[in-house]
Amino acid sequence: MRRVSLTQYLVEQQRNHNKVSSELRLLIEVVARACKAIGHAVSKGALADVLGGAGTENVQGEAQKKLDVISNEVLLEANEWGGHLAAMASEEMEKPHQIPRDYPRGGFLLLFDPLDGSSNIDVNVSIGTIFSVLRCPEGVAEPDEKAFLQPGSRQVAAGFAVYGPSTLLVLTVGNGVAGFTLDRELGSWVLTQQKIEIPADTKEFAINMSNMRNWEPPVRRYIDECLAGESGPRGKDFNMRWVASMVADVYRILSRGGVFMYPRDAKRKDGRLRLMYEANPMAFIVEQAGGAATDGRNRILDIQPEALHQRVGVILGSKNEVGLVTRYHATG
Repeated sequence: MRRVSLTQYLVEQQRNHNKVSSELRLLIEVVARACKAIGHAVSKGALADVLGGAGTENVQGEAQKKLDVISNEVLLEANEWGGHLAAMASEEMEKPHQIPRDYPRGGFLLLFDPLDGSSNIDVNVSIGTIFSVLRCPEGVAEPDEKAFLQPGSRQVAAGFAVYGPSTLLVLTVGNGVAGFTLDRELGSWVLTQQKIEIPADTKEFAINMSNMRNWEPPVRRYIDECLAGESGPRGKDFNMRWVASMVADVYRILSRGGVFMYPRDAKRKDGRLRLMYEANPMAFIVEQAGGAATDGRNRILDIQPEALHQRVGVILGSKNEVGLVTRYHATG
């Protein structure tokens, strides 16, 4: 079987589908190399003294882990000089990061969550990196926050890496979803999933049950019906899975179906996850794989962002299950 590298895949997307410009291809390759470096640091763990807290907080007031800071710096340094970007934005930084004047600027904006699921770092559970690519608005020489505030439907690429038993990269450029596995001996990303598709139906759901007391009635109704099992209104038994690492939970859904829910509730009225760094890229990927993604009421990719670090409720995965939860919200 012919081994297809990430570069080969991107070139074929450019030649056969006109989906990837040379500039975008090089940008994705740089991000993928940065993910390799982050994965290497994660795999060293205590041997490289990268576990534990950094003693600092991010813009949301959350305590940062050492690997949060390291991963953010790796992505910034890798992408500053290539000439593909006009600016970058990170979940870990308050404002957009401008490309230094010594370097050429390109036509894209890069957003990223450098290390998703970082609460799992010290217990050796899968974590990852999420990224999203937008076009910089025409005529904008110094992109500020406003330049990034584009609905997710305008993304030209999105992906995430999972640092687990094997290091994986999931990518969409708007022509389906492909999965790559890092060959650690050769240092190359190899195409291992040509076209990922999410089953429309499922018997699995992922949600943090400890927040049950704060849920809105439509969410409680849906979960109660799942828990009722074969004798309940759904007529089948469901399993619950919850890793508390979005990259791991979403990859499981891409692999075998399911629904991932981090809805808004009485405690987090705007939701918990970030629209620009988590919800938009994951929604783009899930939709490209045949699934659906809403905030309970609206398609996530249609939401007009109002702030760079805006939070949102997220329900995504198998199309029929997401549709059912969304209908419950519409009917009350």
